[in-house]
Amino acid sequence: MKKMIIKGGNRLSGEVTIGGAKNSTVALIPAAILADTPVRFDTVPDILDVHNLMIILQSMNVKSSFSHGVLDIDPTQIVEAELPSKAIKSLRASYYFMGALLGRFHRATLTFPGGDNIGPRPIDQHLKAFKSLGATVSENNGTVHLEAPDGLHGNRIFLDVVSVGATINAILAAVRAEGTTIIENAAREPEIIDLATFLNNMGAEIRGAGATQIRITGVDTLQSMNTHTVIADRIETGTYLSLAAAMGDGIMLNNVIPEHLEAYTSKMIEMGVKLQIDSDKIFVPKSDNLHGVKVKTNPYPGFATDLQQPLTPLMAKAAGQSTIQDTIYPKRVGHIPQLQKMGVNISVDHGIITVKHSPELHGADVEAGEIRAGAALMIAALMAHGTTVIHHAGNILRGYDRIVWKLNRLNADVAISDEDEKVDIH
Repeated sequence: MKKMIIKGGNRLSGEVTIGGAKNSTVALIPAAILADTPVRFDTVPDILDVHNLMIILQSMNVKSSFSHGVLDIDPTQIVEAELPSKAIKSLRASYYFMGALLGRFHRATLTFPGGDNIGPRPIDQHLKAFKSLGATVSENNGTVHLEAPDGLHGNRIFLDVVSVGATINAILAAVRAEGTTIIENAAREPEIIDLATFLNNMGAEIRGAGATQIRITGVDTLQSMNTHTVIADRIETGTYLSLAAAMGDGIMLNNVIPEHLEAYTSKMIEMGVKLQIDSDKIFVPKSDNLHGVKVKTNPYPGFATDLQQPLTPLMAKAAGQSTIQDTIYPKRVGHIPQLQKMGVNISVDHGIITVKHSPELHGADVEAGEIRAGAALMIAALMAHGTTVIHHAGNILRGYDRIVWKLNRLNADVAISDEDEKVDIH
């Protein structure tokens, strides 16, 4: 177990390069096992989730190597094997192996995945998609068994709720199925387009990714002919935008896709942050005289649920009152008592989070219950007087590429240590 120690109050400046999207990468790696050739990815973020996915690949005799943002995967000697439950339980996105294994072998057995504790995230829509394609599904003792002895057959899949995970799993299962599959009420996130681009470059026939209807004609083989560059991480971008506005004296963010962040950047501009947005970079000047805003999360292209927490500390700097209504994960409130320990005037009532002007934040002992809660605590710690110790920092490392190195290059004072090391926070 790791903890993050942050000595707050330093003004930040300089530039930071955004890494590849975590939410793309964790789908692309399972997708790689559908290929009949070795696969190479570029700009892969150096995060714990990638290393855990590599452990899962190894259990199936799929060799992989990762260096300086380049990930090589060779699925040509893949074998069916029991997947390591510890790695499966450490990240929710391991459930993409359901669709990939079903597409490759027409059967799969997985323990229920783990990941962040942010309220109910059932996989019923995933299982509904698999059944539509001809798979039988059985569950017992936390394990899911999928089987399609006669192969998968294209069909019309209507998702009852917009689900990124179910959309991706349906694509992975359908891409090598016989016939045509139509996914209705599909999620539209950029990471889905990134996955479809990767698969199409290997010979898949996927049309409509990024729209609410996706049409997939199954193919017999997928063969990688070139390196796939992972898109920039919009959630990492949004996190740095928030901390740059909160404590920056001028910070440039490079490798940015601004159109993926329009709902978020428009709220920052509404708060009074004078963002300078270019085609692939954003400059955040020193930001004062901020005022409160109302945020409501929605499926893409709406305001992302993963960005409501990273924006919270900036709201605490703003005059007046801000409110957040998370329609995706209304129980995503574990960060609130932790931020209160640091002096943030924040509360939740009937699903509405209220943040009031909080002029003096102070260091404290806090816990990162999940990735984005950890990001909120990290930004608050950079703003606070004194030292903050964030326990369960592994949750932050799961989702943010080389986070300590990047922050310290901006003049932050951040370190990672083992939980049992003593730290003087006075």
